[in-house]
Amino acid sequence: MEWLTIGAFARACRLSPKALRLYDELELLRPARVDAETGYRYYAPAQLEQARLVAWLRRLGMPLARIRTVCALPPAAAAGEIRAYWAQVEAETAVRRDLAGFLVDELTAAPRKDTTVLELRYCAHSDPGRVRPANQDTAYAGARLLAVADGYGPAGGPASSAAVAALRFLDIAELPAGNVLNLLEDAVHGASEAVRDVAAGTDENGTTLTALLWTGSRLALVHIGDSRAYLLRGGALFRITHDHTVVQSLVDEGRLTAEEAVTHPQRALLLKALTTVGGTPDLKLHDAEPGDRYLLCSDGLSAVVPDSTIRDLLTAAPAPDTAVHTLVDAANTAGGPDNVSCVVADVVETAAWSPAS
Repeated sequence: MEWLTIGAFARACRLSPKALRLYDELELLRPARVDAETGYRYYAPAQLEQARLVAWLRRLGMPLARIRTVCALPPAAAAGEIRAYWAQVEAETAVRRDLAGFLVDELTAAPRKDTTVLELRYCAHSDPGRVRPANQDTAYAGARLLAVADGYGPAGGPASSAAVAALRFLDIAELPAGNVLNLLEDAVHGASEAVRDVAAGTDENGTTLTALLWTGSRLALVHIGDSRAYLLRGGALFRITHDHTVVQSLVDEGRLTAEEAVTHPQRALLLKALTTVGGTPDLKLHDAEPGDRYLLCSDGLSAVVPDSTIRDLLTAAPAPDTAVHTLVDAANTAGGPDNVSCVVADVVETAAWSPAS
């Protein structure tokens, strides 16, 4: 048989040698032969068809885990899977297109003499769950600050409390006109110092932290760990944080599917958190719309209640206080294996005072 070296095979199928090595490791596209002495990979010409399919699917943006599924199917079933994937992409793109249109309209519209302002209506609740002997979560909601922290280790409870307490000055402080993300970043440095003070000098203790700071029209987000923030807008639920976990990194690399991640034995192993050694949080700004509903939660909710159920419960609840208690109840009904904390906040319009003309 005429073998193709990895370089020749890469040129023929338009996949890089680096990608081919990864696909070999993931058992997505194994070489036909590996030299026992040199370790060189060789491919058969008959493998080009599958390699080109993989390359085309990557151009579509399909995750590696899903490509593996498609490649294992007969042609008709594979075509159906590709159609389903593209329908999902178009649906998600339509939502982003509408949001982009809204932002363009807002940025190009003439200045308005509004008689309304936006504000938050909010509620926070934390529950120990049905298994853990103590609650190491902390949840807080105020007119400007929303926060959830999930502590771990012997001093996990004090760590989560200290992190949130270090941010609470933001709820009453006058926000500067400058970059609110800089203010939030500085506040998180203070939270890290507070965690170190209670962590007894060991990185066995620490906490996640997910917080939103309201500026009157925007929400500044800070996030580290695997607590989460969601946005419910127009009936669709968007997760606006990214888990800093080993399992999430494996999903991102295509080594695990989302379904496999749910039951992975290391699903709670964190890559980043507020500890004695610190960690760099994610910082973002989100423009708010009237009718938006935000949810912050610890993994005591997200690990046992599917996102689809969270969306349905958030949509059905008439007010934030109803929503947080309904979500906590859902986590406990699912077994309550962990502490569960929820903060729900609605963006609402209220009448603003204006001088008489």
